[in-house]
Amino acid sequence: MKVLKFGGTSVGTAESINNVRTIIESVPGSKMIVLSAMSGVTNYLVTITEKLEAGNREQVEVLNTALQIKHLELLDKLIPASERNSRVRNGLNKLFDEFNALLSNEFSENNANRILTFGETMLTYLFSEYLAFCEINNKLLDAKRFMYVGNLENPDTDKVAIKIAPLLDSGESEMIYITQGFVRIDKFNRVSTLKRGGSDYTSTILGAALNAEEVQIWTDIDGFHNNDPRYVEDTHPLANLTFEEAAELAYFGAKILHPQTISPVIDKNIPIYLKNTFTPLLPGTKISSEINESGLKAISAKDGITAIKIKSNRMLMAHGFLKKIFEIFDNLETAIDMITTSEIAISLTIDDTKNLDLILDQLNGYGDITVEMDHSIICIVGEGLIKDPNTFKLFEILNEIPVRMISYGGSLNNVSLLVATENKVAALKALHKTLFIQKERASVPSV
Repeated sequence: MKVLKFGGTSVGTAESINNVRTIIESVPGSKMIVLSAMSGVTNYLVTITEKLEAGNREQVEVLNTALQIKHLELLDKLIPASERNSRVRNGLNKLFDEFNALLSNEFSENNANRILTFGETMLTYLFSEYLAFCEINNKLLDAKRFMYVGNLENPDTDKVAIKIAPLLDSGESEMIYITQGFVRIDKFNRVSTLKRGGSDYTSTILGAALNAEEVQIWTDIDGFHNNDPRYVEDTHPLANLTFEEAAELAYFGAKILHPQTISPVIDKNIPIYLKNTFTPLLPGTKISSEINESGLKAISAKDGITAIKIKSNRMLMAHGFLKKIFEIFDNLETAIDMITTSEIAISLTIDDTKNLDLILDQLNGYGDITVEMDHSIICIVGEGLIKDPNTFKLFEILNEIPVRMISYGGSLNNVSLLVATENKVAALKALHKTLFIQKERASVPSV
């Protein structure tokens, strides 16, 4: 069994869906196909929930109509044959009726989550019917019957395996299953989500549950690049990354992969392949336990970072001080990304500020507090990073960019720098030039 996940841009048009069909046909053996909603649909649904909460029913109807037209137009392009088109249209209208019923309810978080998952429900139904129209046998599975993920940070893949097993056809040697990404059942047995980008996470949870041979994540990028191509020129895709390298890059801002995607498959050593739906012959990036190359590999950046500094003479030669500080963040369920200490001060960063006022209120008794917002963490990643003879050059950035914090040692594969977000792009470009471009030029033999 292989798990293939296709993101929103991969299923955004009839033409791209046809590409997906071709890719699926080219992959031998049984396959679990995980699909996102059509490109832009989840944004529609988020806006609908916001308008519902605000009581703006008129705008909800406008968005709902646009959403239904979008899917009906896709149906007409995928399945033009009148008789089958009519039957699938009836099925789609039944889904619209279910969706309309959700919209008629009073706003609640539970109802909002059901609304947010409907993009995947509609798209997987259409895609399954399209494959059948193309005479490709397949089975549509409802993720709400098996994606029991009570703990987002530590999914119980054994439970998912038990729930999905009765839905699989054990007698079929080459079966195509289709299911929804992003959807989960929470610990209270309510329909919920794996949060934005969560279809990646769905694919590796299922990969672990099914003991898959591999997980393929298809998107619109040719794998992990060695820097962010949105801001930096002359980047290139990486052929191989270790699980640890990819996890660091994803957590610290690489948009190609959901931050938690790697964790379910590490223990089972199931490789992940990142591929481009629109250039499927390109190799993409393989993520596995294999170390093909040590040293500097890639740079990523994470925005929305807040730095908090606690300065207090009470820290000097005192034990238990850090524990008390960390307990405040733990009790308020706020993760810390970076931390540096001196004899009388602690600097740390968070990316979730919903409880910031409560955190600051509780910290005030421990010393003088300084808060700096609008920062970014820049992460430089590579196995055996510290042994790379070029690593020291990253500190040349201090000549050009003010760096607020530097962190190394928590992971031997990662050096992290904290800079003001207004300096992020300049820092990415400077690091790319110093760590990669100059290295590549130096490796080219002179004539």
